[in-house]
Amino acid sequence: MSSQLLEGKRGIIFGALDSNSIAWKVAENAHAYGAKFVLTNAPVAMRMGEINKLAEATSSEIIPADATSTEDLENLFTKAEEILGGKLDFVLHSIGMSVNVRKGRHYTNLNYDWLEKGWDVSAVSFHKVMQTAWKLDSMNEWGSIVALTYMAAQRTFPDYNDMADNKAYLESIARNFGYHFGTKKKVRVNTISQSPTMTTAGSGVKGFDGFIRFAEKTSPLGNASAQECADYVITLFSDLTRKVTLQNLFHDGGFSNMGISDAVMEQFMANEE
Repeated sequence: MSSQLLEGKRGIIFGALDSNSIAWKVAENAHAYGAKFVLTNAPVAMRMGEINKLAEATSSEIIPADATSTEDLENLFTKAEEILGGKLDFVLHSIGMSVNVRKGRHYTNLNYDWLEKGWDVSAVSFHKVMQTAWKLDSMNEWGSIVALTYMAAQRTFPDYNDMADNKAYLESIARNFGYHFGTKKKVRVNTISQSPTMTTAGSGVKGFDGFIRFAEKTSPLGNASAQECADYVITLFSDLTRKVTLQNLFHDGGFSNMGISDAVMEQFMANEE
């Protein structure tokens, strides 16, 4: 692994909870490729995770921040620039939460207070992150802002519940704010639509194990792992993708372009016999 790809680059990584999380693996990769960054998560999430271990392993500092609070975000970006010694080159938004999913509320019987909370955490927080970076002029030219999403934003996966709506809004925010960041500040904004991945957040979705197996059988290349997603994120942080922006990039082994596969058909045919 070359240590030069992100040499001299500075950033913020949101959402590293434990070693299963994609953000955790992105942080490990970014460190190995020469970047410096601060880690952040909501105080309640930090109490549940092991972020201190990651900070020690990557020689990083932790700045707690609630991504739904503009006050917290202003403090985060200001302190990050002070700690890292300059403007930022990359930001990873790896945040998502649905109270309705956690509480088992069906999509046809949502609790709207819970809906609003999940919408704020999962999608509006991305706008707040970018608006804060915009107002504080925190990003260097040709910087890169990346958020993680899922293709339930485009297709129906019933048990993904209101998180599907959150992801659709997240992707829209990326395109709309990405236009302004590109034209005014030469900063890229993209989302990565990752394969179903057994992270702490993903494991809360009903039937997730079964869907991972289905996606594996459908995807020509199989599911992309959390580590492979982290590798892809690094390419978007690097200067090799300077003209990639406003994109929702599918990183799913080809699943997003499939109808059905031989492996899935064989399984259905076997069940009929």
